[in-house]
Amino acid sequence: MKGLYYQITAKQDEEKFIFQEKEPVLPPSDYHVKLQVKACALSPINTKLISKFYPEREFVAVGREVAGTILEVGSKVSFFHPDDEAAGILPLGSEESGLCEVVWVHEHHLVHKPEKVSWVEAAGSVRDGLCVYTALHSLAHLAPGRSVLVLDGASPFGTLAIQLSHHGGATVIATANSEEDKQYLDKLRPGVARVIDMSKSNIDLAEKCLEETGGLGVDIVLDAGVIFYNTEDHVTKPKFQPHKHDIITLLSVGGHWVTREDNLQLDPPDSHSLFLKGASLSFLNDEIWNLSNAHQGKYLHILKDIMDKLSCGIFRPQLDEVIPLYEAKVLMEMVQQNEVRKRQVVQL
Repeated sequence: MKGLYYQITAKQDEEKFIFQEKEPVLPPSDYHVKLQVKACALSPINTKLISKFYPEREFVAVGREVAGTILEVGSKVSFFHPDDEAAGILPLGSEESGLCEVVWVHEHHLVHKPEKVSWVEAAGSVRDGLCVYTALHSLAHLAPGRSVLVLDGASPFGTLAIQLSHHGGATVIATANSEEDKQYLDKLRPGVARVIDMSKSNIDLAEKCLEETGGLGVDIVLDAGVIFYNTEDHVTKPKFQPHKHDIITLLSVGGHWVTREDNLQLDPPDSHSLFLKGASLSFLNDEIWNLSNAHQGKYLHILKDIMDKLSCGIFRPQLDEVIPLYEAKVLMEMVQQNEVRKRQVVQL
């Protein structure tokens, strides 16, 4: 089937995203289903992770968050029947692009899509929803009465993090990177107790958070990138990203810091500060569910709960206008360069 692929080995002046015909390397097993793709979301490709686990790969399939209709089922499939509507995430090592008309998927990578949820909402929310659940429940142990700081709250991830935190009974503080983001977050009230506009000059994030929590500090922090050193050039790190010392300062006793920085380094004084507070640092890797089968049941339960929360309106994702397939290559280049703010979804 013809799909969109990313060429890892491409030179700087070569085209990296290519539409090409590619047949599955292995035939589908008795546990696979044939999915007619109706919508596919676009997310940046983690080339570092792909190269580590699949060093021989030259092309990587683009578009892994899919929603569609089941056309056929294998003889041992127990969860699905033909004509069922489903959504899920293709595995990290998938040879098939989600931007194909049909793909073969193992049944353990899909869950049923409620009738009230659109194809675009299902595909556009499943990855961010998984990240949010992993951060707040698996790593930070969200509970009623806790305080949560969501950095870059107007992003697709931040939006669902705010909604899940508020639904879980937490007090939410969110940061905005622009006046437009602030206006968007203001509309999410009462989900957000306070919005801190980081685009304003001389904003002290730690001071604002301590003020909001009565000096006790924030229980859970979800970052969106941090500045490592005082001498770091703000050209490489935008000014609306806080310094790691600010996050440690505003953490409460027993607090949880969940970071998406895969190369975060803490100096001994930073570690000592966390030790004195009894605080913890966790690394958010949303691919861990696909890299290990140890918690397959929990993974499917999370995906199902995401669909349920979309169905009842608890999750209201931050999606851009739906795009046709012929625009996917150009837009994916922008997604890979982190030049878009909203989640991009292709409708097939």
